[in-house]
Amino acid sequence: MFDRIGRAVCHAGCLPRKELFEAWETARRVRRLFRGGRVVDLGAGHGLLAHLMLVLDDSSPRAVAVDRTIPPCSAAIDRAMSDVWPRLAGRVDHIRGEFDSVDLLATDIVVSVHACGRLTDIVLERAAAARARVAVLPCCHDNTSCDTGELAGWLEPALAIDVVRARALAANGYRVWTQTIPGEITPKNRLLIGEPRDEARARSSTGSGRA
Repeated sequence: MFDRIGRAVCHAGCLPRKELFEAWETARRVRRLFRGGRVVDLGAGHGLLAHLMLVLDDSSPRAVAVDRTIPPCSAAIDRAMSDVWPRLAGRVDHIRGEFDSVDLLATDIVVSVHACGRLTDIVLERAAAARARVAVLPCCHDNTSCDTGELAGWLEPALAIDVVRARALAANGYRVWTQTIPGEITPKNRLLIGEPRDEARARSSTGSGRA
């Protein structure tokens, strides 16, 4: 599967190698836990993550890729991925706008790879407000705009910020998974995944979850 994706992305000829691996490692970890639902990729850039979420689980009907700017690369990625997986054609919508441009639903899966600084917190806050499943790979931690929870005396500030994020999600009634993607891909490799606890319990009772 990854080889096919890699060939498609290479054919598009516009994506840094690092971003292919970031999107793949994030998507496959999220799909081990979550199935179905509309995918909402906030800070999507080229939108590869949205495509990969659909490739890995065709039961998601659509994906929405939202960003303040839509790079020309996004059209090339759309074409390249649809050429290999024709079922993707027309199922990824690109929206130019702020992170609140799309109304979130409780059935959504909200994802974001390397939304800078405070933008990661906005993703988590919006997902939690909608009671949606969520996964973020944070970057550009800024201890002037992000909350370190007064833990920076013990923890490196970026780690303190992510710990506070994980605990805030848990306090909002979420089951939390803390994972990492390989450090050789990116040093900003902490993956935070959350699901409302009621949803997690229901999924567990039916045996539909895959850890």
